[in-house]
Amino acid sequence: MSELRELYQQVILDHNKNPRNFHPMADATRTAEGRNPLCGDEIKVYVRLHDDTIEDISFEGRGCAISKASASMMTMSLKGKSIADAERLFQSVHTMLAGSGDVEDEDETLGRLAALSGVREFPVRVKCASLGWHALKAALDADTGPVSTE
Repeated sequence: MSELRELYQQVILDHNKNPRNFHPMADATRTAEGRNPLCGDEIKVYVRLHDDTIEDISFEGRGCAISKASASMMTMSLKGKSIADAERLFQSVHTMLAGSGDVEDEDETLGRLAALSGVREFPVRVKCASLGWHALKAALDADTGPVSTE
């Protein structure tokens, strides 16, 4: 196994065991729920917006290591970012997970999120990794219905 792949696995394991921003947010201005029926993952994303900036973001729920780690990494990457920046990052992550982008080309944009690139080797896990991101997109779009990866 390559050193880079081992590093990526360690990042995912760390975020699963010690998820960042894993708590409900009473003063959230937007929320959205996401479900992955295939794996049983359930995530709720909380966002507090100030003008067009994500002032704070958190999540809660239950699910596999990939869904929890991805949501944790997402919250760390988006705090303080503009909605436009969040939407661009959503697209970059989606492209990476779908396997249609080159991770090295996106490395500067993705930063530590590139650790999720190994997920695309397991197509059934792509939905796990993208669940929190789709819930975030729904929250930013003020979509009140639950998001499903099916």
